[in-house]
Amino acid sequence: MAGTCLRSLPYSSRPIVLTVVRCASKATSWSLQSDKNSLKLKTMEDLPGPSLATTAYWLFVKGYQDKSHAMQVEHKKLYGPIWRSRFGHYNIINVASAELIEQVVRQEGKYPVRSDLPHWREYRDMRGQAYGIHVDYGDQWYRIRTTLNPKMLKLKEVSQYSPTVHEVVSDLLKRIHFLRRQDPSGVMVPNLTDELYKFGFEGISAILFETRLGCLDPEIPEGTQRFIKAVGDMLRLSETVIFLPRWTRPILPFWKKFVQAWDDISDVSKKLIDQKVQDISEKLERDEPVEGDFLTYVISSKKLSLPEIYTSISELLLGGVDTTSNTLSWALYQLAQNPAVQDQLLQEIEMVCPGEQLPSSQDVGKMQYLKAVIKETLRLYPVVPGNGRWVVENEIVVDDYFFPKKTQFHLCHYAASHEEKHFPEPSKFRPERWLRGEEKFKHHPFSSIPFGVGLRACVGKRVAELEMYFALSRIMKEFRVLPDPAGGKVEPKTRTLMIPGSPINLQFFSRK
Repeated sequence: MAGTCLRSLPYSSRPIVLTVVRCASKATSWSLQSDKNSLKLKTMEDLPGPSLATTAYWLFVKGYQDKSHAMQVEHKKLYGPIWRSRFGHYNIINVASAELIEQVVRQEGKYPVRSDLPHWREYRDMRGQAYGIHVDYGDQWYRIRTTLNPKMLKLKEVSQYSPTVHEVVSDLLKRIHFLRRQDPSGVMVPNLTDELYKFGFEGISAILFETRLGCLDPEIPEGTQRFIKAVGDMLRLSETVIFLPRWTRPILPFWKKFVQAWDDISDVSKKLIDQKVQDISEKLERDEPVEGDFLTYVISSKKLSLPEIYTSISELLLGGVDTTSNTLSWALYQLAQNPAVQDQLLQEIEMVCPGEQLPSSQDVGKMQYLKAVIKETLRLYPVVPGNGRWVVENEIVVDDYFFPKKTQFHLCHYAASHEEKHFPEPSKFRPERWLRGEEKFKHHPFSSIPFGVGLRACVGKRVAELEMYFALSRIMKEFRVLPDPAGGKVEPKTRTLMIPGSPINLQFFSRK
């Protein structure tokens, strides 16, 4: 865009005029840095927020070490919708309203960076591996991302995975029947989240690697168990390792375990990808047609090097398991607590897909209440309660504060999606908030963005949605789900991701 563009961001609590620094003509461009005095902008030094000691008190004395999502809400009450946190050498700017989140996102530049992951980069450098979509940025990141996008985000392409997803959902239903028979009650499925984690792992692996790993088998293969454990260990250790200085590497056990987890992930991924490369080569040598879906496309396109494929597929896997498993766990938990919602959902599913008909992606498009149930679940329990944004390209203004390049922002999605002004009675499960024509439930478009937004939005969003829609619709047709009569309320906790703080045990009564 040539010249200088001035614009006011909508929805701002205190509207400001921003200068767009990325201009085609150098003669007409200027830096926000030179204008901050004339605009009378504050700096991050003026922001309120807890000291390192205060943060430690909240985490370890007040007991918020596994409730950082709830701490967002409490800190917003104390400091307002924007505040500064310090974690060692990290300065993090927290924004906890839909309006301010939008301001950050709209200024983040041509190539947004979700967050700086120096410990992931350190591992890649140590092992001589290529960077992937979570570590790379700039032109290189954009090249990788645009190679993956067509097969992950285009609805027509994603719908091609429907037979694979239905095959995995069928195995999940068999697994639920098996687990019911194992329980003395004949209907209880204990620790449902663990079972849905296996479903999520099997589903995304079947798409990414074009092979089944046996996660839902009665006896899970040893290599698959190792793979599942490694993914869980890496994510759990990642939030600890990032805050530890490098001199602790040989002293504390966390780095060694973190490296081992990544080694296991990389080893299994590489073997599966190498097998596919060999299969394709053998077919080409025999002049046979090469058929396949995601992995076949990525390999055959030759847009990525093999080392880039190893890393990118591994990182896609990490983002594809918990989104599906945790969201389905919370959705079934809420449906069990709300039988009227469950009945309305079943009525819609039966109307669109009567009898034994399996839903297609086109059928899902007609199930507005099914989509509303998933959206409301993600609003209440965003898989990632806070997203990072490392603004590396531009100096930006948020509210009336000036921030230089390389400022680390924390977008507090949990706090924003629980704002009373956008979601009356925010703790209540109300799927109707998301139905068209419900004018009383209008909300800000950035008030609940669990998959992110823009170029840095979750690349696996469409695949995760397809898995969740198919699984939930078929579970509803197969079972009536009720709470554990002996169970209490399940509260969320945060371990990088938002997960159930205690086991979700539900009764599954067969409808047939």
